[in-house]
Amino acid sequence: MPATPPQPRRTVAIILLDRVVAIVTAARRVLTGREDVSRATWVAVVAALGVLIATVVSVVGVLRTPEKLTPVTLDPPPSVEQVGASPSGTPHAQARPAVTSPAVPAPPPATASSTPPAVTSSTRPTPTGATTEPTPAALGADFAITDNALLSYGATVTISNPGSVPAPGWTLVVTLPRESLGISGVEGAQASRDGAVWTFVPDPNTPQVPGSASVRVTFRVNGSLTGSAPKACTIDGAACSGLPN
Repeated sequence: MPATPPQPRRTVAIILLDRVVAIVTAARRVLTGREDVSRATWVAVVAALGVLIATVVSVVGVLRTPEKLTPVTLDPPPSVEQVGASPSGTPHAQARPAVTSPAVPAPPPATASSTPPAVTSSTRPTPTGATTEPTPAALGADFAITDNALLSYGATVTISNPGSVPAPGWTLVVTLPRESLGISGVEGAQASRDGAVWTFVPDPNTPQVPGSASVRVTFRVNGSLTGSAPKACTIDGAACSGLPN
C-alpha cells in the first residue's frame, strides 16, 4: 500500500488569511440573505473587514520579516558588588562608610606672640653643669684693749662674718702712732711691718672666716706708757670699730 504523501506545513500567515476569508464569506452570506440591510450597514461591515484585513496584512508582514523588528535591549546582569548591595531605600542594607583615619589638625601658624624672645646678655642662661658661686659678705672687725701694763698693753681684734658663706682670706691693717712702737706675741695671724703700719693675714689656723662666725687676732703693743693707741685699723679696707678716741 503506497505511503500517503506528507501534507505541506501551514504557517501562521496562511491560517490567518484562511480565517479572514471564511469570516468575509460568512458575513456576505448573512447580509445577502437579508433584504432589509441598509447601505450604512454595508459600509460598516466593509470598513470592519478593511480594518481586519489591514491588521492581518500587518501581522503577516511582521511574521515574514522578523529582522525588521526593533531589537529589545536587555540590561547587563548585575555585578557581584551590585548583587551584594541592597537598594538605598532599605535601612538594613545601607552601604557602610569607609573607615578613614582621623584627620590630624594642622599646627597653628606662627605668630609674633609665639616667637620666643631673643636671648640678650642680661638674660643669657647659665651653661649646663655650671654653678654660680655665692658671694661672701663683707667682713667686720672690732678693736679692743684687753689689759694695760707699765710700757705695753694687750689688744684683741675680732674679725666677724655676718653672712652664711665662708670668707676665704682677709687682711687686717693696724697703724700705730709712731715707728718706735713695736708689736709682739701675735696669735691667730701672721704679721709684717712697714714703718708704723702693721699688716696681719691669716695663718694656717685661720685660713677663712666661717659663715656667721668670727676669728680672733691678739697681739701686744710695746714701747710707751701713754699715747700708743693705734691711729687707724681696717679689715679689707673697711674701718674697724672700737678704736679709742
